[in-house]
Amino acid sequence: MSLKHATSIGAKKVALIAIMTATIEAGKLALSAIPNVEVVSLLCAVYGYVFGLVGVVSIVLFVGIETLIWGVNTWVLSYLIYWPTVCMIYWLLGRHKVKSRLIITAVIVVLTAFFGVLTSLVDVGLFSGFWDNFWQRFAIYYSRGIVFYVVQIACNAIVFPLLFLPLANVLTKFKDKFLDNPNDSFPLSNSNA
Repeated sequence: MSLKHATSIGAKKVALIAIMTATIEAGKLALSAIPNVEVVSLLCAVYGYVFGLVGVVSIVLFVGIETLIWGVNTWVLSYLIYWPTVCMIYWLLGRHKVKSRLIITAVIVVLTAFFGVLTSLVDVGLFSGFWDNFWQRFAIYYSRGIVFYVVQIACNAIVFPLLFLPLANVLTKFKDKFLDNPNDSFPLSNSNA
């Protein structure tokens, strides 16, 4: 592979990661006035499904930008666990060519429910310790946020069957034109390209 070709692939990846990071951040900020109605789940899932592990890089950058905007708190740990997990699970679904709207939606519903549990576990554990009456405190903390979790689950249960596959198809066509080799798995390194 020539240096010019390798540099072109690297520049394309950097540009793609920047665009993915920017769209996740812009989507989150655009809907931030409506509690727990969000497109971050959709974008993380679609980027994982279409672009694979490169999506994880954009998600980590997104969390970094969020930290710069909102400061460090327990949510950073939750985000660093949850969003890359969403991306990697949908990367696996993409590798297995899962196209069922039911499966794609069921997976995000389960993951979104897990997000509520994860954030509650992290918040209760980091703020008040893991020892005394942990599960009682967790139950109280989780139940206080259940309305928000239900809204987020409902949002994803509506958005995913409508938008996931059309968006994935558009991005797959873009990826096929964007890459010199459409069969490239779009790895993070150029060693396989």
